[in-house]
Amino acid sequence: MNDTQRIQKIDAFIEENKESMLRDLKTLVGIPSVQGPAEPGAPFGANVRKALDTALDMASSFGLNVHDCEGYMGYAEIPGESEKQIATIAHLDVVPAGNGWDSDPFELVEKEGYVIGRGTSDDKGPAVLTLYAAKFFKEQGQPLPYTLRILLGCAEETAMADVDYYLSHYPEPAFCFTPDAEFPVGYGEKGLFNGTFTGVLGQGNLVRFEGGVAANVVPDRAFAVVKADAAGLADTDRVKVTCEGEGLVRISGYDKGGHASTPEGTINAIGLVVEYLLDHGLCTPQENQFLQMEKELLNSTDGAFADIACQDHVFTPLTCIGGTVMLQDGQIRQTIDIRYPTCIDADTLQEKLSAFAARFGARFAAEKPSVPFYIEPDSPAIRTLIDAYNQVTGQNKKPFTMGGGTYARHFKNAVSFGMEEADETFPAFVGPIHGANEGVSVARLTQSLKIYILAIARLMELEF
Repeated sequence: MNDTQRIQKIDAFIEENKESMLRDLKTLVGIPSVQGPAEPGAPFGANVRKALDTALDMASSFGLNVHDCEGYMGYAEIPGESEKQIATIAHLDVVPAGNGWDSDPFELVEKEGYVIGRGTSDDKGPAVLTLYAAKFFKEQGQPLPYTLRILLGCAEETAMADVDYYLSHYPEPAFCFTPDAEFPVGYGEKGLFNGTFTGVLGQGNLVRFEGGVAANVVPDRAFAVVKADAAGLADTDRVKVTCEGEGLVRISGYDKGGHASTPEGTINAIGLVVEYLLDHGLCTPQENQFLQMEKELLNSTDGAFADIACQDHVFTPLTCIGGTVMLQDGQIRQTIDIRYPTCIDADTLQEKLSAFAARFGARFAAEKPSVPFYIEPDSPAIRTLIDAYNQVTGQNKKPFTMGGGTYARHFKNAVSFGMEEADETFPAFVGPIHGANEGVSVARLTQSLKIYILAIARLMELEF
């Protein structure tokens, strides 16, 4: 089959399957697969398990071989002439819905050529595309040189324990890409470093303080309930003041959230509440000490507050955001999410952040870090992906590195491959991944499917 015939077959397949693809996406979006309490056979909760079962049922209906990896992951595959695998890996879990939606986040809405709902872009939409890519090859009826395996993850948005389990129990693919980032090809990812600042406030003026839905999301809203008189406090353009009861006032901050890996243009709602509390003298000196730390932490996203701002020759500058805050039993906890380049390491981050916390009478504890990774951008596999992307789109783009943390970092030979576009603009009713009104155009979905099918076909022609 020459290239023209192959592309004609791909175009015909997409046209024939577009409506069923959207129906399947609607089904998956309708499952609120946020990680929940572990249950037998469902290590990441019942709803994630339901999403996995639903996706595997879809794959089975396409005639693909399916396998449940003990609830941690699942896969659908077409056995090839070789047991070596060309694989894709997408995930079915999602971040919490959060606030600010114009519709039910778990009910797919189609509007003016876009589909809106939690997971449409991250990552249920891409997961459906990979299943349909496999469906295309199944329908061709020709043996593939390598086994095509479509991996379906269940815990990408948390600690990626799903892929850790998978790689300790199942063979690693010869090459893998994840459609969980931006086009054209991400060949490297910054290190991931998360942790929590904790301060002891005791019994003061703060009664409640909450903000954020996840550690890796810049929060678009937060609030504090404080002992004060509402009569002397006024709203601002980003802060609303309401009476919460006798002698209590709620200070609510609202602004633009977003993904921790790309915080440019966001404004952290926790920081808005912090500044209002400090500016109006609403808290005790002990509370103000922690709030002053918060102000320095949340005022920027480059880590300058703790002398950790840096950049190297491979990656863009370090980013640091405050994700969630919670006051409970006299203790306040602020989580952070850092994406770091190769010019700094986890030990240095731990040392500098601990010293920063100590300045304010607080303490800092880190989670297990993940080091930066990258592979050579001129490898045959990466050139194959780039060529497929550029041919379909008419672009001439080059591979890049990024701050997002994807499944790719867990494999020896893997990259991220779409489906977002960094320079894409959206109408006002469409929001970003991890944000309210998350959405993607139907045109983006269908074009991405074409890219994936073409890329897989050409990967099958390489030597691994």
